[in-house]
Amino acid sequence: MANKYYEIEREGQIDFFKNYNIPYTDDHSILVDNTDGIYHGNILEFKLNISNTGKVLFQAIKYLSKMRIRGESVPARILLIDLNNTRVYVFNSLDYIDDIQKVYVGASSKDNDSFSNSASPAKILDYSDLVDSAELKKLLINKTDDETKWYIPIDIDENCIIGWAERYYREKPNATKGDFIGEESGKVKLNGEIREPRHFRGLINQYTAGTNERFKYLMDCLNDRLNKKNLGAFYTPIPYCNKAVELVKKAVERVPNGNDYIILDRCAGTGNLESSLYNQFDSNGSELISHCVVSTYEYYEYKVLMERIGEDVRDIIPPTEANVVYENGKVSNADAISKDYIENPLITKYINNPKCTIILFENPPYAETTSIEHQKEKKGKSSSVWKNSYVVTEMKKEVKGSVSNDLGNAFIWSAFKYFLRQPTDSYIVFSPVKYWKAQHLISKRFIDGYAFNRKHFHTNIDACVMCALWSNEENKEVEDIAVDGYDLDRDNKLTDPIKLKVKRIYSSYSDVFFDKRKFEDDVKGIWCELNGYEAINKKTRIDPLFNPNILAYIAVYSSGFDNPDLHSTLIRCARYDGNGFFLRNDNFLEKLPMFCASRYITYNRAWTERARIMKSADGADKFFKDLQVHKIDQQLRKCLLFTCLETQNHMRSFTGSDNRFYRNELCLDTSNGQTLASNELNVLKKDYLEERLFIQWRKIITEAKLCKNYNSALTYGVYQIIDELNTYKVNDNDKKRIYDYPILNGYLDTLKQLVKEYYLKEIVPFLFEYEFLK
Repeated sequence: MANKYYEIEREGQIDFFKNYNIPYTDDHSILVDNTDGIYHGNILEFKLNISNTGKVLFQAIKYLSKMRIRGESVPARILLIDLNNTRVYVFNSLDYIDDIQKVYVGASSKDNDSFSNSASPAKILDYSDLVDSAELKKLLINKTDDETKWYIPIDIDENCIIGWAERYYREKPNATKGDFIGEESGKVKLNGEIREPRHFRGLINQYTAGTNERFKYLMDCLNDRLNKKNLGAFYTPIPYCNKAVELVKKAVERVPNGNDYIILDRCAGTGNLESSLYNQFDSNGSELISHCVVSTYEYYEYKVLMERIGEDVRDIIPPTEANVVYENGKVSNADAISKDYIENPLITKYINNPKCTIILFENPPYAETTSIEHQKEKKGKSSSVWKNSYVVTEMKKEVKGSVSNDLGNAFIWSAFKYFLRQPTDSYIVFSPVKYWKAQHLISKRFIDGYAFNRKHFHTNIDACVMCALWSNEENKEVEDIAVDGYDLDRDNKLTDPIKLKVKRIYSSYSDVFFDKRKFEDDVKGIWCELNGYEAINKKTRIDPLFNPNILAYIAVYSSGFDNPDLHSTLIRCARYDGNGFFLRNDNFLEKLPMFCASRYITYNRAWTERARIMKSADGADKFFKDLQVHKIDQQLRKCLLFTCLETQNHMRSFTGSDNRFYRNELCLDTSNGQTLASNELNVLKKDYLEERLFIQWRKIITEAKLCKNYNSALTYGVYQIIDELNTYKVNDNDKKRIYDYPILNGYLDTLKQLVKEYYLKEIVPFLFEYEFLK
């Protein structure tokens, strides 16, 4: 390779790849994880000039550390390439295994000057020299019959086990938790993958500890993806456990004089909640942990639970491993929603004792097998076995509707049905608040509680989880409760409290606002997909209608904000799976606040909002009264303007398979004459921000008309412009989008920011005032 002086590192990297026939444009496994390249067991790190090999080596080691944590195979060699001196420094990764198995915070390219373990390289090759270049080529080709020799084995620990578990389940979709972690001790002995690597032979070392206690805080994460959803078990962060102890103590204070008491946790997992009860004492000097009765359904969690707190609690169900009834990774005789569990003599001896106060202290499983994950895997029915349980069957006799779709609700309902008997009994429960706020599953006396950020419970969602202390006393009069909300800071400590109010809701959009009218001149129309295109060969649940007075189909269901895009749809024709109503030209303005409200979480992602703020129709009387006297005409036009510019409005103009032309009337494009929206907005009293929105729209439509795919016969909304006109290519190297019309793309980005500002300033207060949000 002839010497060439490079000023741009990327240029030299590409020349190197081409010279050694490294297919970086075809093989997407080469340029990954922000590295300069992973190829045939080599990690490549390019620099224009290398003046400090230790510094560059440390950068590569940090990359390898992150790969290990993600569950990726760790290359056996590190090649540091000095482009302008045509020199390659070759290091063996195994020589730096201790450094690779550390955890580093921050960017891999920063703070590398202090690396002290910079031993001499195994080789230094000058690839301008024919002999050295040939040797380098052999390293890069790395021919071997066993590709695992391209990598070095790493140790499994709490920092990397989740990454390797997720990879294992991806590559072995039918594998179970037992297949992955196993355990050599106890009733069920399985040599799991980490203890006897087969699938990961040569990539991980044997995990030799006799138990899985080291992973006590991660056991919920080590289930395969669907089992996580089915079991619904989530880790409870220690700071939140400790805060909840304050509620436990208040419950203990309610125990009548002369009574014994137990603290029952039917879903204890590995005992995080209970670990916070050590060194906590009641007024008689008795340690709270000694009053606990615990169980857990997942076998490997039971093993850790037994090892961790089994000797300190009053009872564990089952009491020894010899009593375990093992069934497909579960402890079937610890199934808390079975009749056998409710009648378990270890529990009934307390329940039947009037001189024993019952305190439940739980973070119940949160599982809905109607979730998107189950639909994608087509395993909704097979994963809903718990719906046939004794508790759920009995619950359905008393509770109607979709409440029984949530496994957590089965725990909450059964707590008051089967375990709490006296007014001084208590329930401290972690759960999204909808069971009380929207579903009215219980109407008990609220004593105290806190709100916590769900994100820290090993989930990816910022949302509100309430930890409430309920007394076993009826109280149906309370319409709102107040709690202190706590996030966790970077040091995993509680932040300062935020006062949060939770208001009950009593009516839904479909109860009050949905337009259920039928017209004599309605005829058959077509269906649309969620993306606004016509739906072909879809399983449909409603009759599609056509009428000149039909503008769109709007679906805004569910009181909460789980899957907000799925539950807020505005399309030109009937949504193939229903869940909404047809929007007509005589009343469309009054219906749009529902669509606006459905976008709340998109524009306000604070953890305090999701699962606390919900959609309601409780302000309908006030809304219709003010509508009649035209008091809110301007506010409704503001909602219309937002709807026209909001990208979740997926209305398109198109010709359907029925040869009808479907025009988008809820947009600002007047190229083919006024739309219903533009006519209505002509009388909007515009302020400065609204003027900016109109100006921005005019910039967008002007640029859109310059696009190759622009069709002058169509009337365009923002979404159709984004999807059909704002075209782009994907860069093979960094996977970034390269837009064909950067000016248009820039205008659209600016519009999104203006729309967000407008929504929060002008729309949200109106939605709260009329309780579309509550």
